[in-house]
Amino acid sequence: MKNQIILGIVLFVFAMGNTAFAQKQHKNTKDGIQWMTFEQAIKANEKEPKKIMIDLYTDWCGWCKKMDKTTFEHQEVAKFINEHYYAVKFDAEQREDVNYKGHTFKFVPNGRKGYNELAAALTGGKMSYPTIVFMVPVEDAAELTPIPVPGYRGPKEFYQLADFIAQEAYKDKTKTLEDFSKSHPVSFKD
Repeated sequence: MKNQIILGIVLFVFAMGNTAFAQKQHKNTKDGIQWMTFEQAIKANEKEPKKIMIDLYTDWCGWCKKMDKTTFEHQEVAKFINEHYYAVKFDAEQREDVNYKGHTFKFVPNGRKGYNELAAALTGGKMSYPTIVFMVPVEDAAELTPIPVPGYRGPKEFYQLADFIAQEAYKDKTKTLEDFSKSHPVSFKD
């Protein structure tokens, strides 16, 4: 009986710690990234066009949590993202529906958890976490196109990637991110 009580207390503390972390990672601070919901970013973009950066994560993803701590909390990264993008944190396992472009994206139960159809749509069905999705304007169209970039990125590497997209260097098919990074070095420390 005593072991069950101790186990119950440990599980309760663990659950509360995870809840606190989940709430903390979405908290906007004066110097941090100003996170929005997907819907808020789309509305803001309609009023004042800007690229959208989506952090596609899950609550169980260790690399997502590391990227929150090392990359998204980095002062230079946060400043750059706030200036050039609407930033979205999107839980790929979100159960709430999302309405976008006349379609309702729903939660799909799959295995022990599931996924939101929007996460699958943004990644072309190739879901891995973390994935950063840059929503960029399409030539001669009024819609945004997703550019998914899977995997963890440290502050410098992420900054260069975000700058590459912000400056639309990706449109030049002769220039790679590596070429761009050499001509646009990052001067801050990780």
